[in-house]
Amino acid sequence: MKFADLHLHTHFSDGTFSPEELARRAREAGLDVIALTDHDTLDGCPRMRDACAAEGLGFVPGTELTADTAGQEVHVLGYWVDDTSPALKSELERFQRVRHSRIEEMVARLNSHGVPLRAEAVFEIAQCNSPGRPHLARALVEGGFANDFDHAFDRFLKKGRAAWVPKARMKSADAIRLIHDAGGAAVLAHPGLYRNDGIIPRLAAEGLDGLECWHTKHSAEASANYARIASELTLVPTGGSDCHGMAKGQPLVGRVRLPLECVEALQARRPAGAAMVS
Repeated sequence: MKFADLHLHTHFSDGTFSPEELARRAREAGLDVIALTDHDTLDGCPRMRDACAAEGLGFVPGTELTADTAGQEVHVLGYWVDDTSPALKSELERFQRVRHSRIEEMVARLNSHGVPLRAEAVFEIAQCNSPGRPHLARALVEGGFANDFDHAFDRFLKKGRAAWVPKARMKSADAIRLIHDAGGAAVLAHPGLYRNDGIIPRLAAEGLDGLECWHTKHSAEASANYARIASELTLVPTGGSDCHGMAKGQPLVGRVRLPLECVEALQARRPAGAAMVS
């Protein structure tokens, strides 16, 4: 039987692994297919495609978008999207600019609370077009302002803390449409983290294709619940580890092993006439 992990990040967003390191670890974990879903970017996909080919793995190009549905922040994964799509490229570039501005605003808030961190220090650590709070946490640790990653979040970066700045979001219907217009399939990431299953039928009505039933933060009971919901709403059940390299203490790649038939079912949900992307 063959298996996939459809939720992985590299240093092209807030992960720590290079595409080559991630592909190697995926092969060692016994996976056959992996997807790259860096936040608001497709920059890592060309290298990830080559790295997967070198390791004998199948590759699914993707990205993770931040959206809003009925006031709830949700993350929508887009798979097999065409990186030449003008609309998708424009939106990703816009969100990347917003990410840079968010870092600058968070650093300004830290400065106003007596933490003399420079935004440049965060961008030097990030070295990518999609900087996020994990890069800021690393800068706080390296600058001696926090003991470790978790301390940085608990003291400064969580919602309600001194440096918290909300993420920019697009409407969920717009995110799904953007993915479909780029020839991709749209999946709701880690539904268990939202604690609001009532949003799933709403998203399904907007054209959602799949539901990430298996995730490293889902219990067995939660995964079974989401598999049931996916079946009831005719959504494809998917899964991924949400590995960020060593950013969250341990590599999670391969902790979720999605049967390959789920990947094939999701691919079949792509819009009619979508170009083949591998």
